Amino acid sequence: MIPLSVPNLSGKELAYVTDCLETGWISSAGSYVNRFEELVAEYLGVKHAIATVNGTAALHVALQLAGVRQGDCVLMPNITFVATANAVRYAGAEPILFDADLATWQMNLDLLEEFLGNDCDRSPAGELLVKSTGQRVAAILPVHVQGNIGPMQRLLAIAGEYGLPVVEDAAESLGSTYLGAQSGTFGLLGCLSFNGNKIISTGGGGMIVTNDDRLAASARHLTTTAKTDPMEYFHDEVGYNYRLVNVLAAIGVAQMEQLPDFVRKKQAIGSFYRAELGGIADIEFQAVLPEVEHNNWLFTIKTGHQKALLQELNNAKILCRPFWMPMNRLPMYKTCLYVSKTDNCQEIHSTCLAIPCSTSITEAELGTVTKEIKRIVA
Repeated sequence: MIPLSVPNLSGKELAYVTDCLETGWISSAGSYVNRFEELVAEYLGVKHAIATVNGTAALHVALQLAGVRQGDCVLMPNITFVATANAVRYAGAEPILFDADLATWQMNLDLLEEFLGNDCDRSPAGELLVKSTGQRVAAILPVHVQGNIGPMQRLLAIAGEYGLPVVEDAAESLGSTYLGAQSGTFGLLGCLSFNGNKIISTGGGGMIVTNDDRLAASARHLTTTAKTDPMEYFHDEVGYNYRLVNVLAAIGVAQMEQLPDFVRKKQAIGSFYRAELGGIADIEFQAVLPEVEHNNWLFTIKTGHQKALLQELNNAKILCRPFWMPMNRLPMYKTCLYVSKTDNCQEIHSTCLAIPCSTSITEAELGTVTKEIKRIVA
């Protein structure tokens, strides 16, 4: 079997986890949590990183810290992993979904700008409201889909014009850069994921990153059940048991030590696939802006042969997966406002396929994947 994207545990993961077990520091306190946060903050070039139990928890708290309230709206892409929309609902808000750019698969900023200019208005109190519902627009939640990054300068300019905070879903894009800056560092807050298929993994885990001292302190407070005293069980608000445990952070430390190598390997895999599959049948690739250095997290091709490839490759034990179902096609989000002219999300979903790209994949396995794809689409 050639897996799709599995963790590469070839560093000091076992040694660090063993240290946790032998010393008894396995829960939410311990030196590895602090060290993991320090390594992530240093890599990204931000002041603060707060480890969480998973990326969804990071998004939930980040939206709350950005000021999202019950009954608000959050502007986000229609094509993403469901956790993005779920986090909006956890915060008590309603997603407004935007179609994708057909080339980059990122949120279509033309639609975003048109919606804010034509379909929203200011209340007497200065709040930005959706004309049709009267709901407050609270934040913009871009997702760096597949590790790619859209035109962030333009998105930030739009957000600034309308006074909206940006919370980045950078779950897939650790190691990607835009104009030399790391993903997750452009908005008020950024959120990372260390799920099993991410470029680095702690099995589960996430991170909130920010340069804002006050928000960082609030994030630490909220993710540790809002406890105010180290001895007394006094909690001053509704908090969450969202802190990452030390034993998983130990894996994260070992993974961070290897991240630059993992990014280089992912990029080499992407270059190989583009060279081998470019011009074959109708195969296309995700477009990458000149300003972007793409981490090639989950390498994905676009082709009308998606269904045949999905069936035949998996039957051959070459694991591949279709693109996420667009949010507006899921039962709990089908009534959300979907801003679209051509429904590019549906085309992307029905024609895109993620193919094997683990950092541990061998040259022989890469050759097998491309050989089978060529055979099927020929």
